[in-house]
Amino acid sequence: MKLEQAGQFILSILLFNQLNFAWWVFPACILLPDISMIGYLFGNKAGAYSYNFFHHKLFAVIVIALGFWLDNSIFLLAGIILFGHSAMDRFFGFGLKFTDGFKHTHLGGIGAKSEEVEK
Repeated sequence: MKLEQAGQFILSILLFNQLNFAWWVFPACILLPDISMIGYLFGNKAGAYSYNFFHHKLFAVIVIALGFWLDNSIFLLAGIILFGHSAMDRFFGFGLKFTDGFKHTHLGGIGAKSEEVEK
């Protein structure tokens, strides 16, 4: 699974390379989707929903498709960043969140005490 996610992250870099942006824009923007964690200020349920929305690859693909349809490089950039960020997160073991807590993901628990989450 990690190889698949690494491949998707590399794909996002290749797609970004086709856009007319400076090289530094990709690393500058790659962590922006994590702003969605602000939802956790309103509780685990709101946090999980906002996090999952911006970390779901289908949403990224829809934004990319919208960018192609509208011939809009900002939408293309946003979709590619969302896609690449989600692949990077999955590579490092950060999955989509369950509503009972940030550390409980579809890939298992996060952190040293992840065994407690799985019980």
